[in-house]
Amino acid sequence: MQKVRFVATTLSWTLRAGCVAHFLHEYVYEFTETRGESMLPTLQAQHDYVHALKGYRYGRNLDIGDCIVATKPSEPTQRVCKRITGMPGDIVLVDPSSSSPLTNTPNEVILHDGFNKYIKVPDGHVWVTGDNLCHSLDSRSYSSLPMALIKGKIVAANSMDKGFIDAAGRLRFWNFRWITNTFEND
Repeated sequence: MQKVRFVATTLSWTLRAGCVAHFLHEYVYEFTETRGESMLPTLQAQHDYVHALKGYRYGRNLDIGDCIVATKPSEPTQRVCKRITGMPGDIVLVDPSSSSPLTNTPNEVILHDGFNKYIKVPDGHVWVTGDNLCHSLDSRSYSSLPMALIKGKIVAANSMDKGFIDAAGRLRFWNFRWITNTFEND
């Protein structure tokens, strides 16, 4: 009888701990790995883990320049880390890089004419881009992002491949760094 009670108590506390962990991960805080070059130099291509606060879910209290974690619209099983570059009602230049003579032939520059394509970001949506535009699939590919897909705001990151000591020999907690909004409105 005592073994049954022990097993029942252990299962009860395990279930409670699982519920608390799920609640915290879903509604408060997420610590997740990022991969890919789209957010260079803000985030590394590998071995970076971001701290996302979930109080910003669904686009609550976000602004241009904030970095977010969101569900990828074209692949709902994947997440993306991007920077907000347009808020609802903003008029944004769709893709200035599509007409760059550095990456296109002269005929393609004329065909793409990315400097003359603008979009008004619809209500309930944001325009997001990676910091490394030439290696980013973002709103330029899948259009404006519904705010309902935003999972949180990235506030910090850790580089887990760097250890506890940085290049200058200072003690660091896995190269913890704050991710700040660098947008300047001139």
